[in-house]
Amino acid sequence: MPMTSLTYRDKIWEMVEPAIEASGFELIDLECQRGKVRWLVRAYIDCEKGVTIDDCATVSGEIGDILSVYDVPPGPYDLEVSSPGLDRPLSRDKDFLKYRGSTVKIRTNEPLEGRKNFRGRLVEYVGEEGQKTIVLEVDGTTFRIPRRVVAKAHLQYDL
Repeated sequence: MPMTSLTYRDKIWEMVEPAIEASGFELIDLECQRGKVRWLVRAYIDCEKGVTIDDCATVSGEIGDILSVYDVPPGPYDLEVSSPGLDRPLSRDKDFLKYRGSTVKIRTNEPLEGRKNFRGRLVEYVGEEGQKTIVLEVDGTTFRIPRRVVAKAHLQYDL
């Protein structure tokens, strides 16, 4: 069975997360996309003291060594390592729990109540009926968004 970008992402995450954590950082998100000629592997790292350009370079070298040894993804790839920035992606359960009360932007894979884009206050992240649910307040209306339909979720910086 051929591997897809998603399965390569999961495999890369599993391989590089221990090395990133050993360096004192946290892997926030990882993207793996197939281009026409090359793959793009993009890792977002963070830590309590913040992330510098030198930190990104160091972690990039560590990730690059691991990917080269295991030839994942196969063939040529570009590797980008950066901090998550103000519009930090939310990809793990603990991200949704940590940022309760914050303004977030969520895009879903399928329409919910006629829309796919939501921007509002993250009220809660709960387990309901065997699935994770994001409770989001948008302009006074509460939406219950199943985690399984979330395509992307990001913090939104409020001015």
